[in-house]
Amino acid sequence: MDKFIVSARKYRPQDFSTVVGQSHITTTLKNAIKNNQLAHAFLFCGPRGVGKTTCARILAKTINCENPSQYGEACNKCHSCVSFNEGTSLNIHELDAASNNSVDDIRTLVEQVRFAPQAGKYKVYIIDEVHMLSSSAFNAFLKTLEEPPSYAIFILATTEKHKILPTILSRCQIFDFKRITTADTVDHLQEICDKEEIKADRAALQVIAQKSEGCMRDALSILDKIVSFTNGELSYRNTLEHLNILDADYYFKLLEAMQQQQLSDALLIYDDINRKGFEGDLVINGLAEFIRNLLVCKDEKVAALLEVVESFRDKYIAVGKKSDAAFLISALNVLNEAEINYRSARNKRLHVELALIKLSYLGQALQLTGEPGGKKKALDTVRPVSFRNIPSMEPVNPRTIGGRGGATDERPAAPERPAAVGTGTASASDDTSVTPAKTSSQGARLLVDTAVKTASAPSATAPAQTMAPVGPPAASLGSLSKIRQQFASRQQQNVAQAQPLEPTALAKAWAAYAQQLRENKNPAVQSLELAELRITDAQSFTVVTGNNLEQKFIEQEKRTLSEFLQKEFANKSISFTVIVEEKAGIEEPVDRPLNTREQFLQIVEQYPLVKELKDRLKLELDY
Repeated sequence: MDKFIVSARKYRPQDFSTVVGQSHITTTLKNAIKNNQLAHAFLFCGPRGVGKTTCARILAKTINCENPSQYGEACNKCHSCVSFNEGTSLNIHELDAASNNSVDDIRTLVEQVRFAPQAGKYKVYIIDEVHMLSSSAFNAFLKTLEEPPSYAIFILATTEKHKILPTILSRCQIFDFKRITTADTVDHLQEICDKEEIKADRAALQVIAQKSEGCMRDALSILDKIVSFTNGELSYRNTLEHLNILDADYYFKLLEAMQQQQLSDALLIYDDINRKGFEGDLVINGLAEFIRNLLVCKDEKVAALLEVVESFRDKYIAVGKKSDAAFLISALNVLNEAEINYRSARNKRLHVELALIKLSYLGQALQLTGEPGGKKKALDTVRPVSFRNIPSMEPVNPRTIGGRGGATDERPAAPERPAAVGTGTASASDDTSVTPAKTSSQGARLLVDTAVKTASAPSATAPAQTMAPVGPPAASLGSLSKIRQQFASRQQQNVAQAQPLEPTALAKAWAAYAQQLRENKNPAVQSLELAELRITDAQSFTVVTGNNLEQKFIEQEKRTLSEFLQKEFANKSISFTVIVEEKAGIEEPVDRPLNTREQFLQIVEQYPLVKELKDRLKLELDY
């Protein structure tokens, strides 16, 4: 039985024409070889598995070929090419910098550079994963890389160019490799399947290309695995099962259930997905990618960004045009938040189901938050709370006031104005909210009086209007008006009970709070007792302190102190500020301890010989 060779090695490109997806690199290198304009150092950088090392080996073989073609390709027939293909060439040296990254390894490489090639024109040194070299190894390599011998060519390959020293970058000719496109990957895989006589669906190859994310090595490895798994047949279903990818049909069903607000159907579909062993984060991520593709389909300009299986492309475009862009964008936000918080969720399944619940009612949420002038269609499953419009109160004819049984003028009523919450419109709810309700009859009387005041000065052009006798306000008010009336009456009651600031009452409340601090052994009590209170107006005062320390102590207690004073005076508007004023005339206490300098001067005053001794010995005192 022949030894099995993986496809990534078996079908590795042997010349520039077989390199996939890097035409901008291969064309430049071939022209440099034809025109004899080769640089002494190259840096190949780019993602993994896109052909960096392969191009380095092809370049090393081509520049030593004895009979190159007119297009800059190696002949693969001469002694140099044959020895290179068999791995016996002495003109190429490969160094894996991931495991040989010390200074000694680079010094050994530099010593080999001194020897000219025995056969061929150039000695090529390929250093793979060059970003793994240490800083000292880079520094040891600098001089040789800048001025190598004429026969030495260095090719550095890396996936992380930002980790390489700028001094190395400046000495190299840099080539940036790009990710291989899905179309190029599919064509290359199809070519290999034809050579290996593998029956493969193009949809399956497209799924493999998308899974590899532009890495040809990964695509070939996945191809080998699935071929072994399916005994040489590559179908769409088997590929999805092997790669643990959810079929797009599930996403279409989920979207349909969410748009129709069929929460039960959405949860049943997710239960089916969960039974097949798919994790919740994979479902969230796949659904987000699916909605992103639908959003892309809405505009023909960006339809080229749609990377899906060709059999589903038409379905994506059809569903994308029918879907609302606002719904898709909002769904992406919901899924993004769910994916971010998925790891921290203790119940993973419940976390995903909550995201599906939000998405199921997302359409109705968008309708409720639409523009004020837009039409909002109520859905059957969940309806918003309906608020009853409160009609505006018509002005009263002054001649009808004076008794409830008086005659009224029957005149055409003015057009009814819409009731607005929070505006100054004269409505029944507004009048009730500003009138203190002492008794039911008095409340009705005050309501009429308020209406009279608003209608007492009619304009010259406006016709006089009448209204029916007003009954008890509580009987004709809706639930919203009752709440507003209760809140307004409570507010007026608080205003009636509020006490203005008085020096005596303020000092008493201040002392009461200081006593509480004393009982709790709070160090701020002394600052409160030393502070001076100055009343600014009926609802504010100023606290004057002697220094910054006292100010900080009072500021720490400002919130609780304000709540205490507001409660004492039954006034929520009481506030105060704390300032610092230096008090003049404060003398330093006499019993202050002396510092070292004052102690020395006091000793010298009593014993003068001490100063004479200090002067003779020329002592310097550290005060």
